[in-house]
Amino acid sequence: MQRMTTQAEWAARAKAVLPAGGFGNFEPEFFIKEGRGSRVWDEDGNEYIDYLIGSGPMLLGHSHPEVLEAVLEYLPKGQTFFANNALGVELAEEIVKAMPCGEQLRYVSSGGEADMYAMRLARAFTGRDKIVKFEGGYHGMSAEAQMSLAPTKQVNFPLAIPDSAGIPQTVADEMLIAPFNDPDYIRSLLAEYEGQVAAIIVEPLQRIIPPEAGFLQLLREEADKYGIVLIFDEVVTGFRFAYGGAQELYGVTPDLCTLGKVIGGGFPLAATVGRQDIMAHFDKAAVGADNWLMQLGTLSGNPIAAIAGLKSLEILRREGQYDHLRNLGNQVQGMIRVALDPTGVPYRIVGDPTLFEVVFTKAEPRTYRDVLGANADLSAAWNRTLRQNGIFKSAGKTYPSLSLTEADLEVTANAITEAGKAVGQLA
Repeated sequence: MQRMTTQAEWAARAKAVLPAGGFGNFEPEFFIKEGRGSRVWDEDGNEYIDYLIGSGPMLLGHSHPEVLEAVLEYLPKGQTFFANNALGVELAEEIVKAMPCGEQLRYVSSGGEADMYAMRLARAFTGRDKIVKFEGGYHGMSAEAQMSLAPTKQVNFPLAIPDSAGIPQTVADEMLIAPFNDPDYIRSLLAEYEGQVAAIIVEPLQRIIPPEAGFLQLLREEADKYGIVLIFDEVVTGFRFAYGGAQELYGVTPDLCTLGKVIGGGFPLAATVGRQDIMAHFDKAAVGADNWLMQLGTLSGNPIAAIAGLKSLEILRREGQYDHLRNLGNQVQGMIRVALDPTGVPYRIVGDPTLFEVVFTKAEPRTYRDVLGANADLSAAWNRTLRQNGIFKSAGKTYPSLSLTEADLEVTANAITEAGKAVGQLA
């Protein structure tokens, strides 16, 4: 039998051909070999309950049999064509029907692309240049999105701080940064820059921080007041918070939204979705050459991702799926409280039952800076102990999935108990 290549050996090989030894997404020394249902196995053979689930897209779990069956049935017919296909149209019809803001959509391959095109659409539609984003908000890897995503130094708003080398100062000059959950500041900012702002782009749940009551509605009202395009980045929350996304859950309808992750069923697919009059800028015949927004992509709307997405959405429409997902999240949150309450360590469970994290802080986080100021040592101990006890997750988010079983929850409870002990010992 051929000897298994270990994670350490793979990591050494990766360093020779990959900058920093990885893909840029996750810990470069950690290699996943296989995923089935709620579980993954690393290259050393260790088994974990997966609360990362590909950073969100595998809401149904890995290798869901119905999704695989649909993909395998179509696969012999081809992978991609760079031309329209019926499955892509069917999926577009379902997405438009599901999203309150949906009238038309345009496919891309990643959520970051969808966000980039949403901001460009807003500029084309309004004829303005400036974009408002919120400090700490994640909107992909475009130059605009890499402004004040994870700044380590605090500066006065609305100054934009680039998070990456290689971004011209001219990009920063067109970005206005605001604190999340601050109604007074956003009112003041939009009044000061009246007639200059093309769009407000916001995660309805910013990473893990929920909007305070009325905040998203305020953004809607202010956008209407100044003729600004309101963009909800629902790459994470779309089809996770509810079938109609965060806009359904919170009852606020944006002009555009961006989707990814769940809609491709684990394959590369994303979309910019919204009002027909804004989406018309993708149609040269409708708006003319000067107002046309050029967009194309080799794999955009490819049939494999479309059929995986169609089957995934069909499963999500079945009765009780979202109640079950929220119940699973609530159970895990309950385990966390049982483990941490006796320690006396200040903590908050921040987010939604479908997506949350433990933040070791006294006050309820309202902004990026609140989370940045939390106890990083306790968070590291928490996550390290969970990993040691069979839980795979990122350092900043916990993603429940519909594939979790009672056996998984038992493992989870044991791991959380041990993590609570580790945190208590450090306090």
